[in-house]
Amino acid sequence: MSSPELVDYYRRRAGEYEKIYAWPERQADLAVLRKTIPERLIGRSVIEVACGTGYWTERISRTAKRIVATDLAPEPMAIARAKPFDCPVQIVAADAYSLDPALGTFDAAFAGFWWSHVPLSRRPAFLDSLHARLAPGSRVVLFDNRYVEGAMHPIVETDAEGNTYQRRRLADGSENRVLKNFPSEAELRACFPGKPDYLALQYYWLVEYALP
Repeated sequence: MSSPELVDYYRRRAGEYEKIYAWPERQADLAVLRKTIPERLIGRSVIEVACGTGYWTERISRTAKRIVATDLAPEPMAIARAKPFDCPVQIVAADAYSLDPALGTFDAAFAGFWWSHVPLSRRPAFLDSLHARLAPGSRVVLFDNRYVEGAMHPIVETDAEGNTYQRRRLADGSENRVLKNFPSEAELRACFPGKPDYLALQYYWLVEYALP
């Protein structure tokens, strides 16, 4: 199951989460992602992992055939459900490591800002869960942060497995230990089947691959 600490952090962060999309220095990168991600999911039935407040769900809905967007944190999901969508969208509670067959079968998957929160040892379990919900030949699109020194929360801890952690302060004054991994291009390419496409922006990476 997803980490209870991570779920709790995002529950409490829900109301302030989308401020990250207003940071001036990231607007050029975000413009590329807002254009590229929906283009890669045109006409697809998409399962989205860790949809949060639905920021990307709404943008993908402009091109997708349908979306089942999943998360475990109720507060962000409530924000997502209040948004307008341009295709049929279901927002449902689901654990990324054990996606229920009842969710259906899809020909695409998307996850933004999720891969960095997956412990290194749990990557195979997550991918097995995700791929089980996908038809052969499905398209998978993932993006997340690159580490840019001085431009984000510093890494303050590395555990015995090699996972890295940040300390983050929320508007409620709480300080939170958050798992946040920053994989290299080579590491990412080794994780996924086939020959994944990799796009490096200044602050983000984007990976796309086809399921055999």
